Amino acid sequence: MIKKSVFAILAAASVCLAATGANAVGPTGLAGPTHLRPESIVVQKPTLAPFAFVKFCVANAADCADAHGDPSVSLTGDLMRQLRQVNAQVNRSIEPRYDNDGDDEWQADVAAGDCEDFALTKRRRLIELGWSPNALRMAVTYTPNNNGHAVLVISTSKGDLVLDNRTNAIRNWRDTDLRWVMIQSTVNPLYWNQI
Repeated sequence: MIKKSVFAILAAASVCLAATGANAVGPTGLAGPTHLRPESIVVQKPTLAPFAFVKFCVANAADCADAHGDPSVSLTGDLMRQLRQVNAQVNRSIEPRYDNDGDDEWQADVAAGDCEDFALTKRRRLIELGWSPNALRMAVTYTPNNNGHAVLVISTSKGDLVLDNRTNAIRNWRDTDLRWVMIQSTVNPLYWNQI
């Protein structure tokens, strides 16, 4: 009986310790208090880019060129208004349409498309407006329903902000309902890292 009690206490202690460490980054960090979680995404080891993204880059080399811009934008009120405007405008302009299973195609400037098409179009619009390409990163996540989902992440002086076609609200990455998987590097858009 004592062994079982000691084991239960040790198991509970290890869960508490693990939960404390979970505040560091990523999807498990969402359980911790907001003030303990980082404002910006902390990346882990390199990973392969999504295959559909690689195909997109072959067809759209300018979208994937290393622009050597600033990895973060100093966010002002005017730039935040611009961000909101682009997010809402693109969310309205593209008709939601999912790719067929096994036929994932990433595109920008389309009349109809799925999540990554919205995100790539937003990225293009912001670059056209003068935003640093290296501060605009595609990310792969999961929604609460366990559906794969792509969003655009803007690295700013106020943390990493998320532009998501499911909402016109722009939130800090840690305040979304997403489980984070991978994101483009700020060094080179062809490189991706696990989150």
